[in-house]
Amino acid sequence: MPQKSPSLPQNRYRVFGNMALVVPKELDELEKPFSLHSPKPFEIRFQVPDLRVPIRDFLRTREVGEFLSGALAGAMTKAVLAPLETIRTRMVVGVGSKNITGSFIEIIEQQGWQGLWAGNGINMLRIIPTQAIELGTFECVKRTMTSAQEKWKQIEGPKFQIGHVNVNFSLSWVSPVAVAGAAAGIVSTLACHPLEVLKDRLTVSPDIYPSLSIAISKIYKDGGVGAFYAGLSPTLVGMLPYSTCYYFMYEKLKKSYCQSKKKKSLNRPEMLVVGALAGFTASTISFPLEVARKRLMVGALQGKCPPNMVAAFAEVIRDEGLMGLYRGWGASCLKVMPASGITWTFYEAWKDILLVEKRIL
Repeated sequence: MPQKSPSLPQNRYRVFGNMALVVPKELDELEKPFSLHSPKPFEIRFQVPDLRVPIRDFLRTREVGEFLSGALAGAMTKAVLAPLETIRTRMVVGVGSKNITGSFIEIIEQQGWQGLWAGNGINMLRIIPTQAIELGTFECVKRTMTSAQEKWKQIEGPKFQIGHVNVNFSLSWVSPVAVAGAAAGIVSTLACHPLEVLKDRLTVSPDIYPSLSIAISKIYKDGGVGAFYAGLSPTLVGMLPYSTCYYFMYEKLKKSYCQSKKKKSLNRPEMLVVGALAGFTASTISFPLEVARKRLMVGALQGKCPPNMVAAFAEVIRDEGLMGLYRGWGASCLKVMPASGITWTFYEAWKDILLVEKRIL
């Protein structure tokens, strides 16, 4: 009988073009689809964590509540006072009439009633993030500075000895409110200055910049990204004393009034009055800087942009005298005083609604 050859695995052939390859049976079986009785393939499963609770807790934090309160207060205030903002801007930069009534009539005759809200769309887009960042920064920095002062009092601060002289560093002379006010103004200006440039162009020259998209395109074409930060330096110079004085006066007036009346907090009408007085004081002190800043920002539209802030001051005094530095001050106070009072009233009201834990500051 012929001897049987040992059994060999039954291999299969695979043809690729003009080539034939021998594929082992074991590998070939791996390509077969899994049957119902075959083991399940290897699976990797990812479980998405439930973020609803962390997000809800985050939205309930004090910082978020203050941020949203500032945004809502700013939006509601600007919606009411947009006509005064339009008149003030025109008077400050020297466009049209030199008094409030004349400027009001000119706008109605040239642009109709809607002209009083010229640039209000960008103004709303500007004021919402500006007020949110400004008030949120103020509250955060004030708490941080107050906490730092308390810690330095406990440890008595660092001490150094230079020869026979002892140097003791202390934060007791620093006002947390003043530092917080300055920080609020600087941070909000750096973040939202391009929106201020757009708002001024739309308000002063609606014929050249009829819409927001055209304004953005034209400004970028004329000067690139840097054009959106035109006048940033004088804006910071003007904002620093205004913001510092504004928040310092509000907190000082609020604290003094509550102590005199032996109260813990102000009611809504009292907030309105205190906020208006703080805005009036800050605006009066810093208004010449505001005039110079506006001249630098929109001077290019009239073809006579001063090279720097000192030149802007000199130009105003040469053309209009010292009183020119306060041109539009009445319109500014007419706008700033109710805006400040209404903003603080709305802000404190929204804080009472949005904050989980209310703390007396």
